[in-house]
Amino acid sequence: MKWWFLWWLLLSLVFHNKCPSGSQMSCEDKKSDSSDSYEEGDSGSHEDENQGSCPKHCKSEMIPNKRPTVSDAKCCMEVVNSILNSGNGQDSIETIECLEQILEETQVNETVCMSVPHLVAVLLKPKYPFEGVDIYASDTEAALNQSVTNSKVNVRLPRELYAGTDNTIVFCMITWLQTNWTILRAPGVLYENRLVGLSVRSKNISGLQEPVTITMALSTDKNETKSPKCVFYDFSRKEYCSEGCLTLWDSGQSHITCSCDHLTYFGVLLVPADISPEDQEILKYISLIGCSLSLFALVITIFLFIINRKVRADVAMKIHINLAVALILLNIHFMPSKAVADLSSTWLCFYVAVSLHYSLLASFSWMALEGFHIYLLLVRVFNIYVKRYLLKLAVVGWGVPAVIVSLVMIIDRDAYGHVSVDSSNPNSTMICYITNDTVKLVTTVGVFALVFIFNVILFGVTVRRVLSSHPSNESDSARVKRDICTLMGVVTLLGITWGLIFFSFGHLTTPGLYMFCILSSLQGFFIFLWFVMSLKKNRNSATKTSKETHTSNT
Repeated sequence: MKWWFLWWLLLSLVFHNKCPSGSQMSCEDKKSDSSDSYEEGDSGSHEDENQGSCPKHCKSEMIPNKRPTVSDAKCCMEVVNSILNSGNGQDSIETIECLEQILEETQVNETVCMSVPHLVAVLLKPKYPFEGVDIYASDTEAALNQSVTNSKVNVRLPRELYAGTDNTIVFCMITWLQTNWTILRAPGVLYENRLVGLSVRSKNISGLQEPVTITMALSTDKNETKSPKCVFYDFSRKEYCSEGCLTLWDSGQSHITCSCDHLTYFGVLLVPADISPEDQEILKYISLIGCSLSLFALVITIFLFIINRKVRADVAMKIHINLAVALILLNIHFMPSKAVADLSSTWLCFYVAVSLHYSLLASFSWMALEGFHIYLLLVRVFNIYVKRYLLKLAVVGWGVPAVIVSLVMIIDRDAYGHVSVDSSNPNSTMICYITNDTVKLVTTVGVFALVFIFNVILFGVTVRRVLSSHPSNESDSARVKRDICTLMGVVTLLGITWGLIFFSFGHLTTPGLYMFCILSSLQGFFIFLWFVMSLKKNRNSATKTSKETHTSNT
């Protein structure tokens, strides 16, 4: 608790005795003037009363029974600025929260702009009708609706933020000098050590229909191996997060825009760019071409299934067709996802995200059911009759994904929206999908991992059975050809190629993603080839049986 006492002691020296209402001394004069008197007095009683309650201490004891004045707030800004550039991690986190509350409670009758070295604040008193406002800020000054010299940040506040004339909208931009500042630990470098805080007095603002936009200038000497990503600092979890924020930036742009649906302290992280923009563009076209080809091939597959009466009676073929339908839905909603994400329609993006999630889970479900059916055929060869077998499979294949998606919407409706395809690179292709990383990890990665493990085990059983069952009258070349075709078909139906995503990390990132995009996007086409080969095999078998019957009769 030593750090807490020292931090509380510093704030007490400044606020309790050094910045009384009506004082004409500057903050610096008050700091030096009252340090001795504090040491002589009742430090113990203050520690007992105020330890661990910075916001209460700063607001109530600095000016008893009164809200802070502008001079009090500016004095606080100077002290906070000093702590940020010299204090330890926890001290500074608490100090930022304390400053936010002080600024929110400061008594103002009109808009006030304040600045101290490396800290700029605007206390905006909204007037009805409130049509929104632009705030421009540099390291030393801020202004409303007009640019300032060496402007670093431009914030656009929407009209939705109007909360009555009694409330104050607070803008606070913090920049510190220490480049090795590790107070707010981050998976990257915080650009220019800068945080932009936005809040409204006595209001918790989230879920804005019209987002707040924070535009920051990017210097030309930015590290080209890193990409900027819009984040905010979650004081409760003590970590950077990106939920509810979109990163609007293209390679080579001199500025970055963060579009967020809530208010807090925002910043820009420079994160490693694992995939080059050229590779991203190539992967995008590979996915588009592969999915288009698969979609066309799957439609043809269903058409052939419908017109072929004998095939419709085959249980295995019906399972294949259900998987084909799931993949069709997946491709239909995946291919236009980027175009929908570029539109301003929130509801359309929500629909595409939900449908994409559902069709993806349905595809995984039917891949697992393909493995289950193979298990019945190869392991439980006898007594495999199940009453209403296809109906029960359909309930699992289509019903379980529907339950999962419904639960996600009930628990967190905001879990669907705009998201970057590559979570480590916010400037990669944007689509409409799951925005909540936890939901994505559990309902997508977790579900697929279980399906993948199950199907890999079944694939091993299939390999063993295929290699051990060779007709005696079959040549070696024919046997090898048959085995390869069978195993490739099983790999396609079980979705084993999707497992390549687990190899798209570290040094295998780019090659792994290329293999994943090529093979997974063409899964529908491979299923079409498997279906055609099965039709040909059935036709040849029927022809052979017919000839044998004719010969026997003769």
